[in-house]
Amino acid sequence: MFHVFQYRPLRLITQNSLSSMHLKLMLSRPVALAQIWKSWFSSHSLLGNKNIILMGPPGAGKTTIGRIVGQKLDCPVIDIDDDVLETTWDMSVSEKLQNVGYEEFLEEEGKALLNFSASGSVISLSGSNPMHAAGMQHVKKNGIVVYLDVPTTVIMSRLKSMAVDRIVGLSAGNSLKDILQFRKPFYKRWHDIRVFCGEDVAAEVVAEKVLDAVKRYQDSELETFISTRSSRSGRSMEKDSHKYFSDVVIQGLAPDGGLFVPERRLPKFTAGEWQGLIEATYVERAEVILERCIHPADIPACKLAEIIGTAYGENFSCSKVAPVRHLAGNQFLLELFHGPTASFKDFALQLMPHLFASCIPRSCNYLILVATSGDTGSAVLDGFSRLHDTDKQRIAVMNFFPEDGVSPIQKSQMIGCQKENAWSVGVKSDFDFCQTAIKQIFTNSDFTGFLTVEYGTALSAANSINWARLLPQIVYHASAYLDLVHQGIIPFGSPVDICIPTGNFGNILAAFYAKMMGIPIRKCICASNENNVLTDFIRTGVYDLRGRKLISTFSPAVDILKSSNLERYLHLIANEDGQLVTQLFNQLENQGHFQLRKDLLEKLQQDLVAGWCSEEDCLAAIHSVYSTTGYILDTHTAVAKVVADRLQDRTCPIIISSTAHYSKFAPAILRALRIAEINQNPLSQLHLLSSYSALPPIHWGLLETLKKTGNGDHQVCAADMSVLMHHIETLIQNHFM
Repeated sequence: MFHVFQYRPLRLITQNSLSSMHLKLMLSRPVALAQIWKSWFSSHSLLGNKNIILMGPPGAGKTTIGRIVGQKLDCPVIDIDDDVLETTWDMSVSEKLQNVGYEEFLEEEGKALLNFSASGSVISLSGSNPMHAAGMQHVKKNGIVVYLDVPTTVIMSRLKSMAVDRIVGLSAGNSLKDILQFRKPFYKRWHDIRVFCGEDVAAEVVAEKVLDAVKRYQDSELETFISTRSSRSGRSMEKDSHKYFSDVVIQGLAPDGGLFVPERRLPKFTAGEWQGLIEATYVERAEVILERCIHPADIPACKLAEIIGTAYGENFSCSKVAPVRHLAGNQFLLELFHGPTASFKDFALQLMPHLFASCIPRSCNYLILVATSGDTGSAVLDGFSRLHDTDKQRIAVMNFFPEDGVSPIQKSQMIGCQKENAWSVGVKSDFDFCQTAIKQIFTNSDFTGFLTVEYGTALSAANSINWARLLPQIVYHASAYLDLVHQGIIPFGSPVDICIPTGNFGNILAAFYAKMMGIPIRKCICASNENNVLTDFIRTGVYDLRGRKLISTFSPAVDILKSSNLERYLHLIANEDGQLVTQLFNQLENQGHFQLRKDLLEKLQQDLVAGWCSEEDCLAAIHSVYSTTGYILDTHTAVAKVVADRLQDRTCPIIISSTAHYSKFAPAILRALRIAEINQNPLSQLHLLSSYSALPPIHWGLLETLKKTGNGDHQVCAADMSVLMHHIETLIQNHFM
């Protein structure tokens, strides 16, 4: 076997073993001694007996970067090609490949890896090592695998200039680009850490990024979460105030009533890193961004990549997942409705169930409770019903909605999305009762304790304040900007404005987070309907609910007066002053209003502008856009379009978030298109809309759901807490026992 043992005399220095000459030398050179100890401690604490294993495509710079990392850590450096394969075979790698051919080469290479062992070293793999499963399993046992993810265009340029002739698999029938794409899943399967190299950068810079990534990997304490209402002094005294990603996904809401936020904020990407993602797919962009936001101790990087691929795969009807479409002039639409339930909520709720399943303990079952007035219900039901069978056996969903308080299409969708672990219950009351009842159930310790003891089942929630609901939304705002660069609309670095129909403030907050992470967003424009409390707040700094009543509009997803995620934004601009945030939201709860200090209002107005749209203007915008472009906006997107027309200064592109497919709001759309008689049957309404041959086409998933649903069964119950609790217990008995 090929062994490398870590032995460096300098690392074994002790006071007893020093000769007087050595001692005098070191005492006379305190700087040199400090450097020796610094080197020993840095390499020993970073590596121990583990290896740093560099993996990536040919041309990623593994050998060069490995040597630099080894020098910085003062540890052995092993290049698998030069030090293992060629030594074992007694011939060059290119000769071996030519002699035995592609398939036999991979097998021989894997055998050599199986016979190799090392500790405390930096190892540079060959580009094809990850294609041999047994060999990689062996080498990974004692190492941290670092994936040097270099854009394909950069790799191809490097290999061309190097005139490389030994790419495994390269033949007349396979292009270099095809081979590089084919290998990506193997790299994703094995990596513990991804170091995204962006555009062509110096090897020294990449080596530093490798060391930083390894340090992050080994110290999950660096990435904790705090409540927006926790004080700085309390955080330093109470260890329990720090939570990890897994904790916040399961808990959702902080115990003190605040919302969880990263203690050290979100990571900042360099311009080069963003530019390296311009050619990437949506899934690849999501992998790079989310791996930097979720610590591998919570969800391993290879598992996260698998989850992302599942979430944004075949269940989205558009291969681009979140395409950007030119509307008119300098306005572009970010289409967020290509998921299975036709709204932007699919982006979080196709991903979150898999994150949740990865975070919860295996020893407990979980029932997710949801109260909805519309789109959230079908998105949650669909998302959790797509879990693996083993996860569906321990995770179920119960969705409560007002039986007579949702549209016929929304009700049909919620009924049609029921599966073996996902159910809808109509409540003979309004949404406020459903939401209040769920909150009371969560705070009923006798009931929740009984469920845990008797059935081994805990309750959890998947509402919009959960951090795992917010995080995936950052990706599509970043991706939209990169798409404009890719399409040649703007060069990277040029600013854009973003206009978003806003109710609970989550979507627009995600855009602001993307800006903090390095996307050149100039202004975030908050678009409200007639429930325009946010517009007034952004303009005046006064959040005032006194005398306001919720108005039912054509854009129900933004029919909200209390914007929950606003709390996260105020915590941010208030320099994480949890006491101030607590004061503001306690005042809102008790007195119905609060007012920002002047300095905070000035900060807010540097980031945000706001406007609102009447019902008449909403319908008029739908009609106008269809008449001039043949494109049908949904009612929420129309609200944003109206506000964008009023507030944009036309000095840069503006991206309007199209948050739902118009098919979901067929009666309002037909009214906007001035159809005199509207059939009340949802399926008939969609067939009528499809006759217009408009863009985009009728949503495939919604149409199929309505066809299957008909008068599908669902449970209906009275507006009584004891009845709801009985339904919950019965479901647990039937599903988990």
